[in-house]
Amino acid sequence: MATTLTRSRTNRVFGGVCAGLARRVGWEPRTMRWAFVLSCLLPGPQFLAYLLLWIVMPKEQRG
Repeated sequence: MATTLTRSRTNRVFGGVCAGLARRVGWEPRTMRWAFVLSCLLPGPQFLAYLLLWIVMPKEQRG
């Protein structure tokens, strides 16, 4: 499990947020993406949370 929460540089679809969250909790990125898409069917600020994380989460270091 990763020690810090960072956006993925390599396994990204939009901003690497779902891949970074998946790595942090030990899930596959595809599972996290599906969880996010399914959560958007429920009322709430999921899309805004994703945009906020995209802005706040740093990119992972190269190397």
